[in-house]
Amino acid sequence: MAVAAPVPDLEARATDCADRLREAGRVLLASHIDADGITSAAIASTALARAGIDHEVVFEKQLDADSIAGIAAREFDVVLFTDFGSGQLDLIADHEDRGDFVPVIADHHRPADRDTRYHLNPLLEGIDGASELSGAGASYLLARALEGPDGDNRDLAALAVVGAVGDMQDSDGGLVGANESIVADGVDAGVLEARTDLDLYGRQTRPLPKLLEYASDVKIPGVSNDEAGAISFLTDLDVDVKRDGEWRRWVDLDGEERRTLASALMRRAVASGVPSDRIEALVGTSYTLVDEEPGTELRDVSEFSTLLNATARYERGDVGLAVCLGDRGDALAEARRLLRTHRQNLSEGLQWVKNEGVTHEDHLQWFDAGSRIRETIVGIVAGMAVGSPAVDRSKPVIAFAEESAEALKVSSRGSHALVRQGLDLSAVMREASQSVGGDGGGHDVAAGATIPTDERDAFLAEADRIVGEQLS
Repeated sequence: MAVAAPVPDLEARATDCADRLREAGRVLLASHIDADGITSAAIASTALARAGIDHEVVFEKQLDADSIAGIAAREFDVVLFTDFGSGQLDLIADHEDRGDFVPVIADHHRPADRDTRYHLNPLLEGIDGASELSGAGASYLLARALEGPDGDNRDLAALAVVGAVGDMQDSDGGLVGANESIVADGVDAGVLEARTDLDLYGRQTRPLPKLLEYASDVKIPGVSNDEAGAISFLTDLDVDVKRDGEWRRWVDLDGEERRTLASALMRRAVASGVPSDRIEALVGTSYTLVDEEPGTELRDVSEFSTLLNATARYERGDVGLAVCLGDRGDALAEARRLLRTHRQNLSEGLQWVKNEGVTHEDHLQWFDAGSRIRETIVGIVAGMAVGSPAVDRSKPVIAFAEESAEALKVSSRGSHALVRQGLDLSAVMREASQSVGGDGGGHDVAAGATIPTDERDAFLAEADRIVGEQLS
């Protein structure tokens, strides 16, 4: 029995793309190397395999003229791009016009000013690609369209939700829009559980004191960033916070114990003068992958996405893909090793920003890490800095890191409150970078660019001007 399409507005595009892939017989699947890109690739690869379509997978850090030329040189008649491609349509269309390959695109980034027939993107149908559907979500809609008469790819909704959360689409307390339909598919398929819960990172794996100490999104004086304070807070509760001398985790608590702890945390926040809108942010929707082992980072969607990001940032998308495809042996062990390295590097990067501080322009703030923070993680560090005392939340932050001797990687992060006031970092990055001979794009709340090394100051001046116009 066929199950209704989760996002009817995109069904025709998904079906058209799926039909072309079936005709191909052999497909090159090229995907972006981040959590959303890796889950996009895993979803698409699984769906292609189930449909009997022979394919290979490649990951690219960014899609530019060189990487697209490399893809064309592999001589596949059809190339499926997931979680990128829309913004590079001008470059891709040149290859299509020459007959190098037929592109099929499942993406959610802002399209360039060219068109192509097989193009699945929520923005083309008025659905917000920054908050309502991720790259993995677009891949999921394609996977549903690739189902045979007796097929059912709804189990892949779990990975689509990991991708959406990895793309920060749940940052207002839960997934919305088209993403909610994918969540419903996952719940119906029995692979996902969604429920209201304390919205802190690390519910599955962190001991309770660390869960509270590291909860930086909502600052609670005397608990957040305060190891002794977090322990004191917990030991004063009428909850058995230790078992056999070991700290318990959130996942180890029963419903009553969780309610007791959450209520006490709310009371502490109120008593400490935390604004009511920030206190509300302590509660959100948690997404649990019910087939994964409790107490592991694969059980919680946020922690799963962080694990994948750790593989991506060190150019090991193959490891993240293998974990998504079910490898719980060597690939998972390597992913966990990369995650430990990743956390160490993020911690050191954030400490560097706190020590060095940021430079303020009229409408934005920035720091230049040079070679001290890897260019693959400087955007994450910038996002973490937004939640720290080192950065002013009323302005977007721009971070620079050395990509090569000739190029600077630029990452920008804002807040949803700023987006509601008119901020669109995708436009800022694209226009400011192109004005100095670079290129960029992304989403309204988070975007990136690459620019020539000696154009930093000119780029900053133009970015500051554009942000000022957007927020005026």
